[in-house]
Amino acid sequence: MVQEYQSPVRIYKHPFELIMAAYVRRFPKCHLIPVFVDCEIINQSQSEDGSLVVTERRCTIDIEAPRLLKRIAGVDYLYFIQKNTLNRQNRTLHIEVHNETFSNRVVVHESCSYTVHPENEDWTCFEQTASLDIKSFFGFESTAEKIAIKQYGSSIKKGKEIIEYYLRELEEEGVTSIPRWTPPAVSGSVNVRLQLPAPSLLASSPDGQCALTNKLDADYIRRYLGDLTPLQESCLIRLRQWLQENHKGKIPKDQHVLRFLRARDFNLDKAREFLCQSLTWRKQHQVDFLLDTWEPPQLLQDYYSGGWHHHDRDGRPLYILRLGQMDTKGLVRALGEEVLLRQILSVNEEGLRRCEENTRVFGRPISCWTCLVDLEGLNMRHLWRPGVKALLRIIEVVEANYPETLGRLLILRAPRVFPVLWTLVSPLIDENTRKKFLVYAGKDYQGPGGLVDYIEREIIPDFLRGDCMCNVPEGGMVPKSLYRTAEEVESEENCLLTDSIYKSASIFKGAPYEMLIEITEASSVITWDFDVSKGDVFFNIYHSKRPPKKDAGAHSITSLGAVNAQLIDKSWVLGQDYSMVEKALICKEGESVQGSHVTRWPGFYILQWRFHSSAACAASSLPRVDDVLASLQVSSHKCKIMYYTEVLASHDFRGSMSSLESCQSGFSQLSAATTSSSRSHASSTISR
Repeated sequence: MVQEYQSPVRIYKHPFELIMAAYVRRFPKCHLIPVFVDCEIINQSQSEDGSLVVTERRCTIDIEAPRLLKRIAGVDYLYFIQKNTLNRQNRTLHIEVHNETFSNRVVVHESCSYTVHPENEDWTCFEQTASLDIKSFFGFESTAEKIAIKQYGSSIKKGKEIIEYYLRELEEEGVTSIPRWTPPAVSGSVNVRLQLPAPSLLASSPDGQCALTNKLDADYIRRYLGDLTPLQESCLIRLRQWLQENHKGKIPKDQHVLRFLRARDFNLDKAREFLCQSLTWRKQHQVDFLLDTWEPPQLLQDYYSGGWHHHDRDGRPLYILRLGQMDTKGLVRALGEEVLLRQILSVNEEGLRRCEENTRVFGRPISCWTCLVDLEGLNMRHLWRPGVKALLRIIEVVEANYPETLGRLLILRAPRVFPVLWTLVSPLIDENTRKKFLVYAGKDYQGPGGLVDYIEREIIPDFLRGDCMCNVPEGGMVPKSLYRTAEEVESEENCLLTDSIYKSASIFKGAPYEMLIEITEASSVITWDFDVSKGDVFFNIYHSKRPPKKDAGAHSITSLGAVNAQLIDKSWVLGQDYSMVEKALICKEGESVQGSHVTRWPGFYILQWRFHSSAACAASSLPRVDDVLASLQVSSHKCKIMYYTEVLASHDFRGSMSSLESCQSGFSQLSAATTSSSRSHASSTISR
């Protein structure tokens, strides 16, 4: 595989002629580069007027390599041919280098140029490109490549230091300026100096970034992006250049491109694929305009307990999330995942903007933010499975499009139930991100090594016993009256997410709604969460070793007159063809039902919801007022549910349960009303 290098534009604030005087002092040998043993001039030519000088040198390099490898290769030194073309009139120096040793096995090519800065003729610019292609090397191709890259990276880093060293040496000798070259006078003519324009490399911009997006100033990189190794700089420049040449949309800022490179450990191909997927997503969903177009609903402003709060000791923007005070279930049920995801995306977009602002304010690169999560109040209701599922989906979107934006995550007042939530969430979080998590239980954050190590004492929020007033909302329980109806869920248009966690279904008298789940591994866990939004229903679970009839297709109705497809064949006999694994559960209108079933056998499981009519009127000849109202509510003999189901592997479910047990808690504590079946190890909870 060919390894390539592209340097940023390095600027010397000295005239070209003085830089050339410093440059030639590194020959024939330079004590600052120990591997550069010697060089000899093998050819030199000059134009008649002396404006153009071409010099060829044969350079001897002592590569730091294992002695065994040198013995196998049969050489002690490597030889390179360097061709320098100095144009004194245009004030340019072009350098071409290729290897002479092992040229049939290894191809090394380097190209460098010194030119005049396009906006300041007393400054000099330097650029460098190189490529390495090891075709074969005695079976040590990978080792040779690593040695070459390491050695080359080290020499690149010293390049500017060497020029500056000889500039200081010239200054000590009293040489601070050198006259520009002028054409020799011709008898009988006027001596006129013709200064051709230098090739344009740079153009200024307000923030110091090069206007030509495929060229970056080294000083700009240090000021706005941080200290990068030469090879990391090269990856950034090459990816920027590729985007400029191939990407059809808006080019992201350098800070954002660098995040994707860091997320893929500066593997250029992987980072390019990662970034292109994100750019396609941003364009598809118009994310670049989110901060200008997104207006959070009032309900979200009232009950979402998160917001920005000053900055940490490193100058990173600080985001506070009072997760323990937030009603995650209420927000999902009242607003839906789409709204919550847009809110989280707006937080990330605002974070990117604040990082740029803080970079300017503090005068150093700031590319990520700190998040403080207060878990005071976290309890079992936060482990509501659809809510956790929604959180996982949101994390997945954020991880795919905002890598390396989290500098540090401070988790405060973590209760004993926190390990359960962490077990569920951590697998979707990148390993590098997980290393940035700091967890404090109880009041541990108040002592040494706690919050004051990362946040100035004067900006610690008041709810954490600090002196700074914090405007982050306190959250609270979302009233059930604000929950969306089944009809609203059905009509919801999801853009950022392909679908909603919740599905809706209608149940008619004589036409139950049935859902098929195929289980291949015994002891798998079927979990469910559903709300009865209209009418009363029976809920059953059946098991069959044989698959249902093939013509049973859709599980939900598309119009009022449609009939649900039946999975249980009318010819099947209960106890022979299929069996009931759960006792029927009567669920009243307005109830929320959560539960799980640990399967004993592989096969086909059918979750069934059936229409339930009240038989209370059978005890009296006259209908009661409640019965009349109930009949009006269940008009057209129709019920409606909103449901969510998921199948968990047995080890995942048991891991969660063991964590719960260590917290001295259990699913049965979610509600006082619990039904269970000892044979199937199932449990359901109902809340009204």
